[in-house]
Amino acid sequence: MNNITLAPVQPDQPSHLMPVFSRQPISFVRGSGSYLYTEDGTEYLDALTGIAVCGLGHAHPVIAQAIAEQAATLIHTSNIYEVNWQTAAAQKLAEVSGMEEIFFSNSGAESNEGAIKIARKFGYLQGIARPKIIVADHSFHGRTMATLSATGNKKVQEGFGPLVEGFIRVPFGDIEAIEEAAINHPDIVAILVEPIQGEGGVNTAPQGFSYLEEIRHICNQHNWLMMLDEVQTGNGRTGKYFAYQHTNIIPDVMTTAKGLGNGFPIGAVMTQGRGVGVLTAGNHGSTYSGTHLGSRVVYTVLDLIQKENIVANAAEIGTYLVDQFRTQLADLNVIVRGFGMMIGIELPKDCGDLVNIARDEHKLIINVTSGNVVRLLPVLNMTHEQADDLLQRLVPAIKNYLA
Repeated sequence: MNNITLAPVQPDQPSHLMPVFSRQPISFVRGSGSYLYTEDGTEYLDALTGIAVCGLGHAHPVIAQAIAEQAATLIHTSNIYEVNWQTAAAQKLAEVSGMEEIFFSNSGAESNEGAIKIARKFGYLQGIARPKIIVADHSFHGRTMATLSATGNKKVQEGFGPLVEGFIRVPFGDIEAIEEAAINHPDIVAILVEPIQGEGGVNTAPQGFSYLEEIRHICNQHNWLMMLDEVQTGNGRTGKYFAYQHTNIIPDVMTTAKGLGNGFPIGAVMTQGRGVGVLTAGNHGSTYSGTHLGSRVVYTVLDLIQKENIVANAAEIGTYLVDQFRTQLADLNVIVRGFGMMIGIELPKDCGDLVNIARDEHKLIINVTSGNVVRLLPVLNMTHEQADDLLQRLVPAIKNYLA
């Protein structure tokens, strides 16, 4: 602990931060793999990883070394020049994603903004003046104006009207509703959905991943763009590099972020098929798109995922955890859903208080979404020993809560 530079916070002064976050009464000063530490050295098992961000764990030595080395070499120039690390990162990401063109952004919401722009330009090129995009109920795509307008959560939208127009909302998993929208709205150009709704409760559609295959078929029928938001599900989280790879289809547009930088803020919007070539010079950009530093982080993260067999480990340990939760909580009327290291435990009552109980009594960091779903997003390189540690902390907490 002696070599950590602590933040010089002035406790007698206001923080001056906008009060947009409901913060828990705890702060961490150090992390290592699956664990976080407070200033006094107390250890916590992190089963949230910054909400599916630090998939390779905290303070991964190879990533830390790459950041330090690149920061001491060259952080940023501009995209008016070639950026070799950006090209290398795009090549690596194309390899694992199956996509063809890549634009690096700085967040998931920014990536989804890019997807929305691609859809609108795609419509414009077909002579559609007011193109529309189908989105799903209970979805979450971000908090910028276009992405919160696409999001299927009125709480996120409240107070920010007028919303961006051009979105048609359907129930998640309802193919008939999509087909009906196609009849009623000839100006539809795309569908944007999450393969698994993370904020919505760790849910696939009722028919599972075959929903994506049905959407692909409809998009082919109508010459629409199939657009997947894989901000939370991407980068190995579900036991595949990207969740769509649980199927035999491929989207035209895909977005990601979160685990792509393992804590470094970076995202991407990617295209293949009919999504290729829609955006051209002058159509899109960002000062910080694919900096030398950010791009090297992406390359390093993806290289580690490949070399350390991370995706297979996420699938194996995730299956183990789901099986164990189902067995150990079998008599408590809970529903356990799991896709790799993206796990939801649906309780028969609201359980927001479990976040504080797990943290204070079991030194465990979790999240509750949709009121009654414990959401677990542990590191992808979790060991069996760490998985057992998670079970030993969380199972008693849930049992006591439901007693």
